[in-house]
Amino acid sequence: MKTLRKIIEIDEALCNGCGKCVPSCAEGAIQIIDGKARLVAERYCDGLGACLGECPQGALRIVERVADDFDEEAAHRHLSGPMPAETKGAIQGAALGCGCPSTLVQEFGPQKDACARANQPVNFGSLRSALTHWPVQIRLVPPAAPFLKGADLLVAADCTAFSYPAFHMDLLPGKVLLIGCPKFDNAHEYVERFIEIFKKAQIKSLTTVIMEVPCCSSMLGILNKAMEGAGVSIPLKKIVVSARGELLD
Repeated sequence: MKTLRKIIEIDEALCNGCGKCVPSCAEGAIQIIDGKARLVAERYCDGLGACLGECPQGALRIVERVADDFDEEAAHRHLSGPMPAETKGAIQGAALGCGCPSTLVQEFGPQKDACARANQPVNFGSLRSALTHWPVQIRLVPPAAPFLKGADLLVAADCTAFSYPAFHMDLLPGKVLLIGCPKFDNAHEYVERFIEIFKKAQIKSLTTVIMEVPCCSSMLGILNKAMEGAGVSIPLKKIVVSARGELLD
């Protein structure tokens, strides 16, 4: 069904086919075809514009026009298919030759190859990473990611992991982590992304970890607004970290 909505538009004359926009689209709506970034199908684009800031040529913009409705399930099926060789080549990582890790939804298991090892938890003596999945950035995690189903979700302002030294030991175990910056990132995009997650994933509980600075407190408002938009009520706990790395709440 077609409707008037926001959708990405690519200026072919400006695009140089660098592929930097491809990993930032969590729905896989953009691919490199014939040396240019192209919208694969209207139904794959959610119109949130996560790809906009990645284009060095300024070839991307959000427009409002009549287009096919966004179909999240179709986008998820599309993501599970093979990536065209031209697209893969444009974003391929030079070190591992396995592409940008931000495009790969992963739940960590036994190591199999160099690409898997690059994203495995690392054991530093007696300390071990409690991270169980990838990606973790709010803008990059597909709402249909399997690790979100029935999860106890930990939504952390990204400064908290650097400020609180025992983040992995005290806060992360047993939780699925999403991170972002409520000050510098687009709050509306966050609300829309969490609405989709809350509708699809049957989240069991929410914990948000924020810094004591005032701008960080908007993460709590984002989550509450998203719950309202999704029509759900999820237990929500707030943890506040001081600038010196102490737990305040």
